[in-house]
Amino acid sequence: MATEYWMSGPVDNIPALLQPVAHALLQANLEVNDLMQDFPEARLWERPADVASPGFHLQHISGVLDRLLTYARAESLSQEQLTYLSEEGKPGKRLQELLDLFNTQTHKALMQLSVTPEDTLTDFRGVGRKQLPSTVLGLLFHAAEHTMRHTGQLLVTVKIML
Repeated sequence: MATEYWMSGPVDNIPALLQPVAHALLQANLEVNDLMQDFPEARLWERPADVASPGFHLQHISGVLDRLLTYARAESLSQEQLTYLSEEGKPGKRLQELLDLFNTQTHKALMQLSVTPEDTLTDFRGVGRKQLPSTVLGLLFHAAEHTMRHTGQLLVTVKIML
């Protein structure tokens, strides 16, 4: 594997305090795409040892990334996002569709990071229906760590399956 993103210097156009978020998202994107390159489509929704399927992880990573970025912008979830949430884990999408969605969400996240002023990182944001308190930085950090958590789970699941 090439040098990991966090050891490759700053990501262009990303504020200094958000570099770790960008590095984690880029690393996850690289690892997921490499891992799933030759994965058999027929096994996408299998649940080995009753753990989440590879398809679920791919759906969930993209959905949570989208939702957390929405909250960081101080926006409410759209009906489309709520529908997507209700369909996470349900078979239906093909592997390439899920990878394309993850790649798109990663790109959108990087674009949002690039226009996020550092002086807003401690601004409070409400999360979910209960409007639980967080900060812009908390939401962006959680988007990165959640993405990496599911990337690791996906990696283990796929390794067990193949």
